[in-house]
Amino acid sequence: MKTSGLFFCISDLANIDPMYQYSLDFFKGLFTTAIMNSEKSDDLQERLGFLNKEFLESLYRNICRSLFEKDKLIFSALLTFKLMEMAHEVEDPEFRFFLTGGVSLGEQLPVCPCDWMAEKQWGELNRLSLLKNFNGFLDHFINEHDYYKKMYDSANPQDFELPDKWKHLDKLQFMCIQRCIRPDLLVPAISNFVVDKIGHYFVTPPAFDLGIIFKDSAPTIPLVFVLSPGADPLNNLEKYAESKKKAVMKVSLGQGQGPKAEAFIKDACQIGNWVMLQNCHLARSWMPSLEKIVLEFAEKQESIHEDFRLFLTSMPADYFPVSVLQNSVKLTTEPPRGLRANLKRTYQNMSQNFIEDCSKPEIWRKLLFCIGFFHAVIQERRKFGPLGWNIRYEFNDSDLETSFTMLKLFLDSQDEIPWDALVFVTGHINYGGRVTDDLDRRCLITILEKYCQTECLKDSYRFSNSGLYYAPPDGPIDSYRHYIEDLPINDSPEVFGLHENANINFQTQESNRVVDIILSIQPRLSSAGGGLTPDEIVLEKAKDYLERLPEPLDKSTGSKELFHANEKGLIPSLSTVLVQEMEKFNRLLKVMKNSLIDIDLAIKGFIVMSATLDSMYLKLQNNQVPDNWSSVAYPSLKPLSSWFVDLIERIAFMDDWLKNGNPNSYWMPGMFYPQGFMTGVLQTHARQYKIAIDQLSFSFEILQAEKFDEIDEKPEDGVYIHGLYIDGARYDRENQVVADQFPAKMTETMPVIHFKPQADYKPDPEDYQAPLYKTSVRAGVLSTTGQSTNFIINVSVPTKDSPNLWVQRAAALLCMLND
Repeated sequence: MKTSGLFFCISDLANIDPMYQYSLDFFKGLFTTAIMNSEKSDDLQERLGFLNKEFLESLYRNICRSLFEKDKLIFSALLTFKLMEMAHEVEDPEFRFFLTGGVSLGEQLPVCPCDWMAEKQWGELNRLSLLKNFNGFLDHFINEHDYYKKMYDSANPQDFELPDKWKHLDKLQFMCIQRCIRPDLLVPAISNFVVDKIGHYFVTPPAFDLGIIFKDSAPTIPLVFVLSPGADPLNNLEKYAESKKKAVMKVSLGQGQGPKAEAFIKDACQIGNWVMLQNCHLARSWMPSLEKIVLEFAEKQESIHEDFRLFLTSMPADYFPVSVLQNSVKLTTEPPRGLRANLKRTYQNMSQNFIEDCSKPEIWRKLLFCIGFFHAVIQERRKFGPLGWNIRYEFNDSDLETSFTMLKLFLDSQDEIPWDALVFVTGHINYGGRVTDDLDRRCLITILEKYCQTECLKDSYRFSNSGLYYAPPDGPIDSYRHYIEDLPINDSPEVFGLHENANINFQTQESNRVVDIILSIQPRLSSAGGGLTPDEIVLEKAKDYLERLPEPLDKSTGSKELFHANEKGLIPSLSTVLVQEMEKFNRLLKVMKNSLIDIDLAIKGFIVMSATLDSMYLKLQNNQVPDNWSSVAYPSLKPLSSWFVDLIERIAFMDDWLKNGNPNSYWMPGMFYPQGFMTGVLQTHARQYKIAIDQLSFSFEILQAEKFDEIDEKPEDGVYIHGLYIDGARYDRENQVVADQFPAKMTETMPVIHFKPQADYKPDPEDYQAPLYKTSVRAGVLSTTGQSTNFIINVSVPTKDSPNLWVQRAAALLCMLND
């Protein structure tokens, strides 16, 4: 076995998290131990087989315990791909396709035969059929697409059985097909792939056992607990220390605690006690001192008591000493996931006395559960990404404890329950103090109001439509614990106020993360099976993009009416917006043109391949937008091939606006800075009607026209906007209201919308104020207005249901999709 290849495999893990550091000595130690522990045999090949098996399993066990749960399958996949690569069992074009979906050069695609397949997936399927082992698959799919609809509809597409003609494909090739049809469930497909290639052992992480892990530590080898929010290994360690009859000397690191920690370590080294340094990430300036202390252990080995142990806890931090990580035993500690586990942890920390200690005991117990449930909901909502929260907030137990304290204070001091004060203190202060996005705050308060109202005190009140979740009838502490124990392990999105489609969104997000990480740490792959070399691929793409790159926008070719100045010498506000947009697009086009010329010269050896060009090379190869382009471009999450097509469409829109004058309907998503365009529209109205611009805001009317070419004339006031999408909901054309999504339909287009400026306008409180974002990430840099730079404006959309339903659904309008 080429063990050196496996060492580089684990070395690459540091690119995923800075705490994943492993030394060559550690690796050699595992190999030596495997030689001693593996089954013996006189037959050389059999003996090598036993050794390979023992070493691989030992490597997986020891590395896995130091990885966060989200990264364990990634490690298994990397291990599998590395073993296949060393055995020459993987073809680079297929592996590269699985990670990237192939690279589009703008070729014209045939018409998709089915309405259930997204355009992006259809493009990938066409590119898949170009690989030698998939020759004829496109024609087969066109003829048999109804058969593959079963795979699309399946709850377990990773177990789908291919037709006889394609049953010979291996698991990697199957994953290439699944990527084209059901990319949201690639994680279980990768798990199947690992099991098929190297065995079930490598998708079954070992259980946390401090006793087994402790055996690998030594007086000179620290044990590092890598923390995640909500995890605290102290209780486990103290229980284990008690079983070993050892005292644990604890220091919570922070300002001025370094000398105290050094004194504890010095004393413990002599008498054989255990020392635990908590929260090392909070003592950045003391980390060099810690590194020196640990390195000196090896020199003073003879004088250190054999029972001495040093335990460290730290959140992931890139300044944590690498030498300490490489020469320590590492393990991750994470709290269990899900509402059930969250509530279980909350009620484990309560006592019977605590739930009785109030002047209104029944109300106290009922609201204790409601606020505890609210705490669990807002924490677990984070897994849904932007549908959960625009920004991932680290709500913690101190927020919950403070809320319990304030609840007791309110109940003890007032005869009536002050609901408004309770919502304000809990929502705006205790939890809201962490929330920096106004729309996240709106969502937080909306969720809290569901758990802080008079109805909550009734036993019949249910937290969600399923009826599974409610505050149990009044009883002792054990009755609450029994109820929590019976809750489902896996949570349905409906308990969070989300649509069932949110699960698909979560699964897609997880699949993309796993594939993107595997791709990010791949070296430049050489060609296999007669394919193009990486240099040839990049040269071909650079040449294609350079040929298709539009010419810069030229103001001198524009309509004279656009730039006609008024009596004050001012050109129209929207013409100013156009000029600013042109400048931004021209700067982007210039950077792209120069870098495409340079990458060609660098590959051919005429100029030096700089770090910027080297990064661009890899991005072009992986169908990603180069950093030197995205740094001067508009926000976008599209892969390079569709990003380039989108750029051409944007330039075409700007060119049409420039040469033919103001359009009947504006493609606002095609602009660099939509917020500036909005201001330009308001300024135009303010000048026309002599109204102060700060008195103006937009009213909205959603038209029946679906596309810009259905608009025959400009509106009298304001502008028509086309090209928007809706996420988290859909727009019901028949009833002209926002409505729930169709199953598996994640986003839909919006009709043309009339943005009309009005003085002193106040939106109808019965309408849903749908935020409009540039991209589906929704988060952006916090601007001086208190709003995210990704946020553009709230658009009023009629609704039959309460607007609060759509706040919890996280329904929003988007300027562009990720495809």
